[in-house]
Amino acid sequence: MEGARHAVARWEALGSRDASSRDGAMEMIRQEVMRCAEGTGDAPGGHLNDMLVRVLVLSKRCPHADVREKCARLLQSAQDAGVRVPRPLVNGPSRFIPEKEVSGLDGQTQSIFEDAFASLGRVDNVSMVMGFHPQYLESFLRTQHYLLQMDGPLSLPCRHYIGIMAAARHQCSYLVNLHVNDFLQVGGDSKWLKGLESAPRKLQALGELNKLLAHRPWLLTKEHMESLLKAEENSWSLAEVIHAVVLLTHYHSLASFTFGCGVSPELHGDGGHTFRAPSLSGYCVCDIANGNGVTDDLLANQLAMETSGEVEVLMERMKQLQEGRDEEEASQEEMATRFEREKTESMLVTTTEDEESLTSSDVSRHFEDPSYGYKDFSRRGEHVPTFRVQDYSWEDHGYSLVNRLYPDVGQLLDEKFQMAYNLTYNTMATHQGVDTTMLRRAIWNYIHCMFGIRYDDYDYGEINELLDRNFKVYIKTIVCSPEKTTKRMYESFWRQFQHSEKVHVNLLMMEARMQAELLYALRAITRYMT
Repeated sequence: MEGARHAVARWEALGSRDASSRDGAMEMIRQEVMRCAEGTGDAPGGHLNDMLVRVLVLSKRCPHADVREKCARLLQSAQDAGVRVPRPLVNGPSRFIPEKEVSGLDGQTQSIFEDAFASLGRVDNVSMVMGFHPQYLESFLRTQHYLLQMDGPLSLPCRHYIGIMAAARHQCSYLVNLHVNDFLQVGGDSKWLKGLESAPRKLQALGELNKLLAHRPWLLTKEHMESLLKAEENSWSLAEVIHAVVLLTHYHSLASFTFGCGVSPELHGDGGHTFRAPSLSGYCVCDIANGNGVTDDLLANQLAMETSGEVEVLMERMKQLQEGRDEEEASQEEMATRFEREKTESMLVTTTEDEESLTSSDVSRHFEDPSYGYKDFSRRGEHVPTFRVQDYSWEDHGYSLVNRLYPDVGQLLDEKFQMAYNLTYNTMATHQGVDTTMLRRAIWNYIHCMFGIRYDDYDYGEINELLDRNFKVYIKTIVCSPEKTTKRMYESFWRQFQHSEKVHVNLLMMEARMQAELLYALRAITRYMT
């Protein structure tokens, strides 16, 4: 037991900001790995492979360059000793973004990564992709840390299990795998992982709320809340329901971001590494499968030529809309008509040719009714009344309700929403000094429009001027059916823009989606309370 504690401490010491502490820990790990590799250690079966996978992860993802270099050398030494060592099956944190762009980040991001590594022992791929926007990343990590680890109504295992349930709704095996590990680390019962029917009845009761929030939040009513809060057995408290709702919406929207940015499997998990020797061609299977190769640059150049002037056209439209705004203002009736027209049109945007997607049975065991998905409002005669923000808004109603029942979380969420909505570098592709407020607002309001949410003071006619069809298809897929996202979709919108700008768009979509789901859930809770 003592030896195991020392071993854990050695790995943890690699996250220290003190270089000599890292050196000492690294030397002890090197000695243990080489003893096992040379057959002189008493390692139990599989222990060497587990250590080598950890070393591989550190060689690629540790924020400290000295640890990365020493781990890479250690893998080489083990290989020279005749041991088969693991190699990555993924080229970087994202399948859509070249690794060199994600890794070449600034000092502020580096500092955030070092803090995350010191507290969690890892910098996951989601954080690495968000690292393009360090101010947002800081707010995101602070909120997520509070939801999962700080004082709150729900136990730690329940929090991670709810994260698994939410991510599984969108077949997001990346997030499911991450939280299965975390769930077990905080003492979760492995029996729960057999499937939702093996979890406590109290958690099973969240299934309906999870399903509606993920796919059709406009159907939520106070009766859904009542069924949790007034259950004869295993009833929920209001504070617990708020905590669960925030976790569910957080992970539904994070699944959108994960698929939208093509986040790769973690190196230590399934699909992240292999002990098999590389193929003779010099390409690993994942390079071919992901289209990562020399053709990428050729395609990028071809697309750039095809879409030359795209940015300038968009900037000109923004300028004309601004001038038109100054000259005339549409009537309230006309504004309402434009909203209804945009809402109807958003239903005609199809996500993919293939409407049915296969559900991974491995992930689907964590939720019920796998065939249930997003449905547009008025298909099959279904009518959903418009949700007017003037009647129930995050700022005036939702924020205070969350803060009252789950202190500080309303504040953290508000900062994160504001950060995503207001984040700007005043650039568009290669152009500097551009006010992008109009464009950011169009993206946010288009997403809320797809959920039936209307802002009385917004002219929805602007959306068609600023968002082209390819972009709308991408937005609808990410927000409503993220598991259907493809690399081609990512590449086909805003083709002259930088990857950092596309990640920014994904942050906007993630937060707009989360707020839309929250509005419906919090309104239902408010109606239950009044």
